[in-house]
Amino acid sequence: MTERYALIGTGHRAHMYLEAIRGVHADVAELVAWSDTNPGRLDFYEAEFVADGTPVPSRFAPDELERTIAEQRIDRVIVTSPDFTHAELVSRSLLAGADVVVEKPITIGVEGLRQIASAIEQSGRSVVTTFNYRYSPRNSALRELIQSGAIGDVTSVHFEWVLDTVHGADYFRRWHRDKQSSGGLLIHKASHHFDLVNWWIDASPSRVYASGGLRFYGAENAAARGLGARPARNTAAGDPFVLDMAADPRLKGLYLDNEHLDGYVRDRDVFDTGITIEDNLALLVDYDNGATMSYSLNAHSPWEGYRVSVNGTQGRAELEVIERGAVLVGDDGVVVVDPSATPSDDLGDDLRPAGERLVLQRHWEAAVEVPIPDGIGSHGGGDAYLLDHVFNRITTDPLGRPAGYADGVKAVSVGIAGNLSLASGAPVLIDSLGV
Repeated sequence: MTERYALIGTGHRAHMYLEAIRGVHADVAELVAWSDTNPGRLDFYEAEFVADGTPVPSRFAPDELERTIAEQRIDRVIVTSPDFTHAELVSRSLLAGADVVVEKPITIGVEGLRQIASAIEQSGRSVVTTFNYRYSPRNSALRELIQSGAIGDVTSVHFEWVLDTVHGADYFRRWHRDKQSSGGLLIHKASHHFDLVNWWIDASPSRVYASGGLRFYGAENAAARGLGARPARNTAAGDPFVLDMAADPRLKGLYLDNEHLDGYVRDRDVFDTGITIEDNLALLVDYDNGATMSYSLNAHSPWEGYRVSVNGTQGRAELEVIERGAVLVGDDGVVVVDPSATPSDDLGDDLRPAGERLVLQRHWEAAVEVPIPDGIGSHGGGDAYLLDHVFNRITTDPLGRPAGYADGVKAVSVGIAGNLSLASGAPVLIDSLGV
């Protein structure tokens, strides 16, 4: 049976869903309506639909959401709009009678969580939060290893994630640089990471203490390092922090060509004024099973990837993933902005991931490397598996990878509590959030 979909937000992230709907999942999903505050972005994707002969969805304005769901008999709404809009759009869709698939984070604050919870209770509809990193074979392999009992009961986790000076810098160009829009990296980016830990160790967070700040990007840091005055939109040739959108057909078509329609500038200078998010963050998180996590996030590293160590009563598991070993320019003169979202075969020899390794060492035994299966496509080979579960409405599997509303809440609660802790300087109990 083919389900009828609407999509809200046709920026870069929507591409994955649009490609799936008019491709491998066309037998179970039909996009019949879509909306964006910028009509130029709809024009861009409409041209792709026309080019491959896919029926073009009807357009609707944001204030026409409820009417569109009713008139077009929408079964599910996909929400890929900016984070601060999620709570309203998810809630309105639910109350209008549609289920929702929402990109992480589910929302950015406590009031948004309460709004969505109320809409779920009133409507009885379902919400799927898309945590694609669960589906990366390397992350699934760690989950399977812990679930098998190989390291015993989990006692602690150490998790380090580093973003490089291309991908990490990109959060400081876009709307994400405004904490009121994104919740900062603790919510927009790290909700992926917190969800992984919640899922890996099968536990819920109970207390969060955070520290961090803006220490590399932004005007004050640039001035302190003697970089001098910089324009709000830097286009200087040879500057490694410049994003040349004209060289990327998708970024050009979605953003550069459509700035005149809404005034949104996608390539602000990363050393501009007005940045309100942090680029260095550290957390201590307690869990209801007695485990503790130490977590760090750095957004200006020379390489990109993550390292996680999980200690248990019978041993230790270590996962190391290098998504990009160095920021290098490809053969075409372009640097890939987000290596994790690009299939490794498309990166070129110089830009392919330097490696991934999962190691198990039990007490009184030598360390052994655990094989990691091959993945399919982007985000560590996880996107294809995620999309299969989403569009075929698979809600359970042996590793518990499908994520619902409760998983989205648990993940974002760590970031919300972390932001409160940054503001107060004190630890924050998750229960005190009242969600």
